[in-house]
Amino acid sequence: MNANNLIDYFVSQGVPQESILLILMLPVVATLVAFFRQVVGIKAFGIYTPSIITFAFYAIAQEAGSKGIKYGIAIFISVILAGMGTRYILKKLRMLYLPRVAITLSVVAFVILAILVMGGYFQRTGLAAVSIFPLLIMITIVEKFVAAQIEKGNKTAFILAIETLFISLIIYVIISSRLLTSLILEYPWVVLLTVPFNVFLGKWTGLRLTEYWRFRDVLKKM
Repeated sequence: MNANNLIDYFVSQGVPQESILLILMLPVVATLVAFFRQVVGIKAFGIYTPSIITFAFYAIAQEAGSKGIKYGIAIFISVILAGMGTRYILKKLRMLYLPRVAITLSVVAFVILAILVMGGYFQRTGLAAVSIFPLLIMITIVEKFVAAQIEKGNKTAFILAIETLFISLIIYVIISSRLLTSLILEYPWVVLLTVPFNVFLGKWTGLRLTEYWRFRDVLKKM
């Protein structure tokens, strides 16, 4: 059975083609995140968070049309700012971690609801039409953000959030290209190439690109 027949078989069994595409995209997305971390030197919130944020951007863009990525960025920034503000307020109460995160998630949920209502009020139908699952993905990054604030401080947590947004946007642009989607649907076995590429990344011992910039003065003297 060739690749096209395999995809057709999955579709004939009731599996949506969009689901097949997104599942096959996951190894590509995870590999790109690993590349940005290992070779470029952009840390972000691990590998899982940028990956799911990328898919959240993709889902919002599919539902909201051409302005979807703008809405996705706006929601992401709103979540981070709401998380920062809530933690600052709760910091004075000296609460335990889990209740604090629960309150933060609740506040962020109300903020997102307010944004959706405002989108409907100002006739931003694309924003108001965004489904619940991408929004829940966005909201859940608050826990990562709060944990980073506690462990590494506000500045580092904010930088990690910006790096996560940066990586997610770049990977979103890559996986949204018609060239890549057509390639994966026609030749799904190509995703297996991510395995040897990750083996290569796993043995990477060179300087990251950001380190060339960080140590540029030292490198000039060598």
